Formats: sequence, C-alpha cells, structure tokens
Amino acid sequence: MPCSRHPSHSDRGQALCVLSDDLMRLARRLAHSEAEAQDLVQEVLLRLWMRRAEVAEVDDLRAYARTSLRNLYRQGLRRIPMEALEECASPTVDPAVFGALALRDVAGAINRLPADQARLMRLVAAGETSPAARAALTGVPKGTVMSRLARARAALRGDMGIAPDAPVSSLI
Repeated sequence: MPCSRHPSHSDRGQALCVLSDDLMRLARRLAHSEAEAQDLVQEVLLRLWMRRAEVAEVDDLRAYARTSLRNLYRQGLRRIPMEALEECASPTVDPAVFGALALRDVAGAINRLPADQARLMRLVAAGETSPAARAALTGVPKGTVMSRLARARAALRGDMGIAPDAPVSSLI
C-alpha cells in the first residue's frame, strides 16, 4: 500500500505507513531471516489496521506497534514452526510487492538527498547513463556530476542500510 495522502486514508492509516520502516528495522533484529521479518511487519500492520478504531485511542502509536511486533515474535517462538515458503503450494503475497516496497524506499531516500544530488539520481533512474549527457542536462561540469553521484550513492547506501561494498541488487 503506497503511503500517500488519499481522501480515504485516515491519519492513523498514514501513521501506520510511516511506521513500517521502523518496524522493519526492529523485525530484522529479531527474526532469523528477511522473509520472517517481512512477515512479522506485515502481520502487525494488518492487525493494527483491522483494529484501527481501538488503535486510534493509543497515545504513542510507535511504542504500541513495536510492542505488538515483539509480542507477535514471542508468540511465534512458542508455536510449531510454520511450513517453509518454498514448500507452500502458492505464495500468499504477490512477490512483486517486495520490489514495489523496495522502490518506494529508494524513492523516499532519493527525496531526502540534497536537491542537486537528488536531481542526478532521478536522471540515472530515468535511464540517463551518460555522464556527458547528465552534465549537459544539469549545466555542471562532468567531474562535478560524477562526484555528486558518488556522494549521492554513498548517502543512499547509508540511508537504506546497505553496506558500502554491497551490490545494488541487495535492495530487493
């Protein structure tokens, strides 16, 4: 679910979207795998959304959601292990969802870059790979374009929690 303002989205619904990154960081620390972390976050957000009338009374939604995630994780430790995803007859979530979520996270990280770096990263995302063409489009020297892109990539890796030497494919 994209986190954008829409007349049908409540402020609490928007708040849940904002919480997803924070919950994912916590889930990654608790869970044994990325898939388990994603499942935990998805389940907590779904439960909070389904109980949104009750959750509307909560003063500190972040703390409540984090506690809910920890409790859900602990409950899972007490249960019989679930069937592995590879063994399931069909996935319960369209696998394209995770790519869309990764793209949303990258777009948000690009938006947090300084304006000159963000503009260059958007050109790269749009398919402009020639440093000379990017320099011509932005009106800055080619060397400046390259150094700004290097700083932007380093900032994006830091913002996204990716190791400096990790491939970009690790986003998905």
